[in-house]
Amino acid sequence: MSRVKYEPLLIGLALLLFLTGCRHTTEPPALAIELTPAELTWIGDQVFRNECAGRRTCLVHWNEGEAFPSLGIGHFIWYPAGVDGQFVESFPALIRFMREQSVPLPEWLGQLEPFDAPWPDRKAFMQAEDLEERDGRVTSLREFLWATRGVQAEFIVRRARSALERVVSAAPEPRRASLRGHLQQLIATPGGAYAVIDYVNFKGEGLSAQETYQGQGWGLLQVLLAMPENDEPALQRFRTAANKTLTGRAELAPRAIERERWLPGWLARIDTYREPR
Repeated sequence: MSRVKYEPLLIGLALLLFLTGCRHTTEPPALAIELTPAELTWIGDQVFRNECAGRRTCLVHWNEGEAFPSLGIGHFIWYPAGVDGQFVESFPALIRFMREQSVPLPEWLGQLEPFDAPWPDRKAFMQAEDLEERDGRVTSLREFLWATRGVQAEFIVRRARSALERVVSAAPEPRRASLRGHLQQLIATPGGAYAVIDYVNFKGEGLSAQETYQGQGWGLLQVLLAMPENDEPALQRFRTAANKTLTGRAELAPRAIERERWLPGWLARIDTYREPR
């Protein structure tokens, strides 16, 4: 074959390789939270302190003013039968994760069908706590959740990992690149990774249309959109945006308890979003 016949083929191949290389380099890097075992333990302990102040009894709890119990180190929501709550239910998802990991469940919990919280309201839960000698479910659940704190920490991290790309995709198209940049800066450090992981567990991804007041959400997406564009470190800007977002939620809340009792605790929690010392 002559040189003339080779040249179009070589030129076409070179052009194909060039264009393929261009497409490859323009793809944004994947968002991935990478943690050492020590960092995972530290984050799990931080979440447990945030939700329960490290108290074992708080692993099975029913807050005043809420229609559901909060369970485990992450205070995972579990709705009773007939309760269609506004917030994303997370305890059943935790139990599914535990089944996948072959974690043995308390017998009564493993046989529960349908998988609804066994207490219809806070009063019934408080009565069950007082009658533990006859019931025993609160005690066995508390012991189970104490023994599986590490698995719960893994579940919390997995939820945050799965949320990152979905949160970026849900942002307005012109903002996606900046949100990706915010997340890349945050998850590059233990303190920033902790802030993202804890906030998703604490207030959600911000993707549920139900988790809004007057059309305004308060999840991770909304915090990232509210981050100021300045020269401050990303973690500090995340704290500023989270404070603003949660204060806005409390101001729009239909119940005064969010403004008067819950907001100070939320802001104190946000203040823990710092690098470990």
